[in-house]
Amino acid sequence: MIDHMTLRVKDFARSKAFFAAALEPLGYALVMEFEGFAGLGVKGKPDFWLAAAEHRQYDQVHIAFRAPDRKAVHAFYDAAIKAGGKDNGGPGTREHYHPDYYGAFVLDLDGHNIEACCHDPA
Repeated sequence: MIDHMTLRVKDFARSKAFFAAALEPLGYALVMEFEGFAGLGVKGKPDFWLAAAEHRQYDQVHIAFRAPDRKAVHAFYDAAIKAGGKDNGGPGTREHYHPDYYGAFVLDLDGHNIEACCHDPA
């Protein structure tokens, strides 16, 4: 299951306004924002993110897959590295997202930022 994704955008303010208006009929609203990032979602869960182009140096697209538990996050990371991916943030808690956010990041063969994450407490 896809947990969330991020698009790089050239004009952050314009894109944020565009997607807020375009997705509002689908129940999306701005849920979270910090410098150069805006997370839109339904019912308080941001699953569609915009990133100002200057805030991303590697990836063109970021896709996060929902993992059933933290063990699966580790297994994803190990398998992706073994398959030729490059480390972009090993398994660990990312409290700046929320206290139970646990994820791992790899750059795929084309430089896309691929993540597995779990939102459940340890």
